[in-house]
Amino acid sequence: MKLTVIIEWPKGSRERWEWRHGEFVYKREDVVAPVNYGFLPGLINPADGEEVDAVVLGPPLKAKTQVEAWLRGLLWLADGDHKLVLSPDGSDYLADESAMRAWFEPERRARLEGAGAAREWLERLSSA
Repeated sequence: MKLTVIIEWPKGSRERWEWRHGEFVYKREDVVAPVNYGFLPGLINPADGEEVDAVVLGPPLKAKTQVEAWLRGLLWLADGDHKLVLSPDGSDYLADESAMRAWFEPERRARLEGAGAAREWLERLSSA
């Protein structure tokens, strides 16, 4: 399954952008992102009332760009603010996956589930 993601925080960058009220706003400089971080436009996560977040593994992508990527899994977080995990070419990026899990605070208990779990979670969101 391919999904469209808009990048807010490129891999290797400290600059973090945020999508607010239909436009990009510079948020702040932060730690270096180990993965490309963005969102799925129009799909709302009930955990925070904002668009579903996604990480795109692989090479750095420019901020504010739209990319199609293959659904690879679901980064399950204990607080319910799950992230979809995608790959632009469908490849495995094991180093990215390890860095991604380490990026989240230990109390969020980040764990990676497969594409089947991600599709089920998306179906529940779409039917809600």
